Amino acid sequence: MASNIVAIVQARIGSTRFPNKVLKNINENNVIGLVFDRLSKSKNIDKIILATASSIENNQLADFIIRKGYGVFRGNENDVLSRVYDAAKFYNASSIVRLTGDCPLIDVEIVDSVISLFKKKKADYASNTAPPTFPDGLDVEVFTYESLKKAALNAKDTFDREHVTPFIRRDKNSKKVNFYSPNDNSEERWTLDCREDFQVIKNIVNHFKPNIHFKYDDILNLKQEHPHYFEANKNIERNLGSKMGTGQKLYQRAKKIIPGGTMLLSKRPEQFLPDGWPAYYSKAKGCRIWDLDGNEYIDMSIMGIGTNTLGYSHPEVDNAVLDVVMKGNMSTLNCPEEVLLAERLIELHPWADMVRFARSGGEANAIAVRIARAAAGKDKIAICGYHGWHDWYLSANLGNDSKLDGHLLPGLDPKGVPIHLKGTVVPFRYNDPAQLENIVLNNDIGIIKMEVSRSMGPQKGYLQFVRKLASENNIILIFDECTSGFRETFGGLHKKYEVVPDMIMLGKTLGNGYAITAVVGKKRIMKYAEETFISSTFWTERIGPTAALKTLEIMEKESSWTQITETGKSITAFWKELGKNHNLKIEIKGLPSLASFTIKSENWLKYKTLITQEMLKNGFLASNLVYSCIDHKNHILDEYFDRLESVFSVIEECEKGKDINLLLEGKVCQSGFSRLN
Repeated sequence: MASNIVAIVQARIGSTRFPNKVLKNINENNVIGLVFDRLSKSKNIDKIILATASSIENNQLADFIIRKGYGVFRGNENDVLSRVYDAAKFYNASSIVRLTGDCPLIDVEIVDSVISLFKKKKADYASNTAPPTFPDGLDVEVFTYESLKKAALNAKDTFDREHVTPFIRRDKNSKKVNFYSPNDNSEERWTLDCREDFQVIKNIVNHFKPNIHFKYDDILNLKQEHPHYFEANKNIERNLGSKMGTGQKLYQRAKKIIPGGTMLLSKRPEQFLPDGWPAYYSKAKGCRIWDLDGNEYIDMSIMGIGTNTLGYSHPEVDNAVLDVVMKGNMSTLNCPEEVLLAERLIELHPWADMVRFARSGGEANAIAVRIARAAAGKDKIAICGYHGWHDWYLSANLGNDSKLDGHLLPGLDPKGVPIHLKGTVVPFRYNDPAQLENIVLNNDIGIIKMEVSRSMGPQKGYLQFVRKLASENNIILIFDECTSGFRETFGGLHKKYEVVPDMIMLGKTLGNGYAITAVVGKKRIMKYAEETFISSTFWTERIGPTAALKTLEIMEKESSWTQITETGKSITAFWKELGKNHNLKIEIKGLPSLASFTIKSENWLKYKTLITQEMLKNGFLASNLVYSCIDHKNHILDEYFDRLESVFSVIEECEKGKDINLLLEGKVCQSGFSRLN
């Protein structure tokens, strides 16, 4: 075959971190146009083509390059190795110059120098990145068609298929050479991966306009003269994008446009593995989750924050929901399912008479507090446990107090909560009857609101004492069972302890992943909902009640609460055994089906991060807690136990002196409420 050096520029519209970046305009040109125009001055390249994905969204990109007079090849969206190989074969390339469309500052003299070195040394592969000495964004790879063919036919790993040349670079039988810069400027970042990069590139191009053929040295000199042009992206790590999964890249975008990064604190990647957590899912089934890159994981973690005790996408629940979706989820009239669900919940709780529905736990708690305050005619509430994000709850931390630190999340800041609410909520310690009695005697308490159990169970007679104290002082007793409901009994944990409240909240498990919560209570109290304004459009949608009715039916048929409790007991027993076998002090908290453990060590958060890091490599979403579901079968538990055992062996070595910091591949996870950097 005659020598035919083809430059293949990879580009597509669907960038995760910065969508449509290659068509972003800079002056009279755009990013991809700059790449091709600058490459057109090459003395060693015979042909320049675009290799893009075949999806419709890339039509605009392909049409643009065709109008400029260049060739286009369209192929597989995710298997970029196949796309480049097929393009090289189509254009009869003897050698390939691989470039990417997000490098508009590519220097043609550097490209030609790498090609010349490749030819002179008769190499199979040449680059200026092994190791890099040029700025990120001036990367060039040149390789033979035969090397590319070998990789395309033999590479199996997803990473290899996505990034084209790793297989070639690892091939021990290929001859490789590297082109070096006279000075190491590899810390400079001139590539386009995010909006900060685009700002730097615009600054450079605008400075030199209308000249678009400025060189590497010109940009280095520009930085000396105008360093502020390069400030925007100076803290971004080189090749960060290639080290991150699609979900991690998407989360970087999210943090810039969504305060807090996610809608739920408990789902922030920083709570698990800041630099490695997949962050987003494409599908979920049973106890398995697939991330945006198609990687499959077993969820031995929070299972939707405890929502899916029947497993993800339970077919009977989903089919019931799909049926009502086809019939219509909303209308001017009310859905009959809300009446049927209210009757079913009252049937399960004979002490209750009335029900109000919402779609989240925070809403249900706020509704219950509003109704109870109206009924009691008093403002002050004694609380124990976690009850949501609303003003009434966070007011306990007004006045530089940290009274809620022991109730779930340390560090909750009451900013935005009206100062006049200070003193309206009085936290009390669980299993401390004397403290609660003192609070009741010295405050005009109208409501006692508490979780029946969370990190520990009640001491003998404690809940009975609370019930008696409330009754004797005309106080409304509310049990928050949003989390604990349907986990050890068919209804709520209070049924296990045979203590009757005046109101309860149920949520989380009630719809098996569909949004539905309930406030269940006695008529003498619930009727006050008619005397205060409590109303919301989407509390009337049909999906939630439908899902709840079917979920309750399946729970009863499967005795799901018994299954998940037994699963949780097996898990906690294994944790205890691990601690004993590896000389680690382990503290276990929570209901069996909502259990967590802590290793008593000053390095605990680092160990927790290590557990998540290593378990993720083995296909598990796992940290120090497991919310059980009926799909956590024995064979899954056995595999989980086997993988966790090996991590605990490493932790034991660290307790004996091995440096845990050398084992961590990124930042340490957060504990409690922390602001994002």
